[in-house]
Order: sequence, then structure tokens, then C-alpha cells
Amino acid sequence: MPAMLKQFLAPKYLVPTLALGVVAALTAADAPGKKGVGYTSTPIIPGTSWHVHDGDRPVPRVVTPAETFSHLAKPPSDAVVIFDGTDLANFEGGKNGKPGWKVENGYMEVVGGTGSIQTKGKFADFQLHLEFATPAEVKGNSQGRGNSGVLFNGIYEVQVLDSYENPTYPDGQCAALYGQSPPLVNASKKPGEWQSYDIIWECPRWDAEGKNVKRAAVTVIHNGVVVHHRKELTGTTPHQRVGDYSKPHPPEMFIQLQDHGNPMRYRNIWLRSLGEYDKP
Repeated sequence: MPAMLKQFLAPKYLVPTLALGVVAALTAADAPGKKGVGYTSTPIIPGTSWHVHDGDRPVPRVVTPAETFSHLAKPPSDAVVIFDGTDLANFEGGKNGKPGWKVENGYMEVVGGTGSIQTKGKFADFQLHLEFATPAEVKGNSQGRGNSGVLFNGIYEVQVLDSYENPTYPDGQCAALYGQSPPLVNASKKPGEWQSYDIIWECPRWDAEGKNVKRAAVTVIHNGVVVHHRKELTGTTPHQRVGDYSKPHPPEMFIQLQDHGNPMRYRNIWLRSLGEYDKP
């Protein structure tokens, strides 16, 4: 099979089926849209006039973030440190049930084909900090370039991608809510440079009858730039489809980092509960 055809047919992610009954979601490389890179025959995203992965959707303007940020700063005193650069003790998953990513020089790196990994712990309504770097050696383009993702419960994704001068469908670029909402701006750094995500995640809720009474909402700060501000998700984030809230789950969620075959790097991952007002 030609290499380009293999890339076209490559899955975006395979989410392990867990006790919650999470269904695997698949994606393919880009197909041409009428004007831009993307699709024009997929469903309309609720509340918009755009198709899922629509290549005609407006491209977020580019904002140049600050040149540096301090990755040496210690986490807040009430933070749960998920990855301190030494080992993957707080993660599970992978093809054999054990993370196959390598750890060196204070970061973890995806080893393509070993599978996505997720936290052993589960959390509800939290602030998440992590730093990532796309490969310094650029290979591929569009969705085939520096692709990974930060997923919650394996079904709600904040995209990770090398979006520095790399056109793709807007709802699949770096910091997009995958397949739903492009970021307000493109604050990506050059390939190989360390970047930061600060994500404030509010979990969805269902009542006793299984009716969704609160959508998931997220604030994302990419390299110090707000790219989503308490943006509600229309549901899960599958590829080429519209997600929904038809499958209730507990508010506590694991955090998953995606293996998309690219040697992505992550470091300095910590999380803290949002808590509640007027509660000590």
C-alpha cells in the first residue's frame, strides 16, 4: 500500500473500552474541502452552520505568544503531581496494559504504536497544567504532523497538533475542541519548542433518570493566551460525527494522552481540584 494511502487510512485514535463503556473513536487523515483542507459532507455541528471538520470554516488568526515561560515553577501546594519527569507510575494503558512511552531528560515521549496512556486517578472539575513539544524535525502535514491529544474519559478531546504554519481543518488544529470548536486564535509555537496548556475542565452531569442537566465546559489557555473561555461542548468529540450526551457517566474522569504515532513530548503535568465556594 502506498505510504500516502496508509496515512489517509490511519486512525486518529483508538480509545480503550473501559468499565464505563467508552466506545473507540476513529479518525482519518484529511480529505480535500471546497476551499481549505477538511470535509464538507459531514454532519452540521449543532448551533453552527459548519460541518464537522469543515475546510471552509474561518481559520483562527495567528497570535505570537511570549518567547519563554517558566517550566521550573513548582505546582501549587494543593496540586496532584501527575508527571514530574521521572516515571510513568501514575499512568496506565497501552497495548499491553502498561505504558510503553519512554521517559528521559525530564519528559515523556510517545513511542508510536504502543498505545495511548491515561491517569490511574480520576478527577471531577479541575485545573490541569501540562507542557508539550511537537517534533523538531517536521514530517508530514495537516493532521499527520505532530498529532496527539489531551482527552477526558477518552471521549472529550482538546487537540494537540503542530499548527505552526500548518494548514488543516480549523476544528482539528492545535487547541481545538476536536470536531466542534476551533480555538479563538492560533497561539502555536515553532516545532520543537515547549508549549503549555492550562485547562479548566468542568465535567458534565446527568440526573437520576439519565437526562443531561449540565454540559461539559472548558477554558483553555495556550502558551499564556486564552483560546477558549468556558466553552460548552455539544457532546463527545468523535471524528466526522456529531457527539452527544447520550451515555451518562460519573463526573470523575481519567485524563488520557494520545498516541497518534508521532514522537510527541510531555512534561510538568499537575492537576488541582476546583473545589466549591464557601467550603473550607
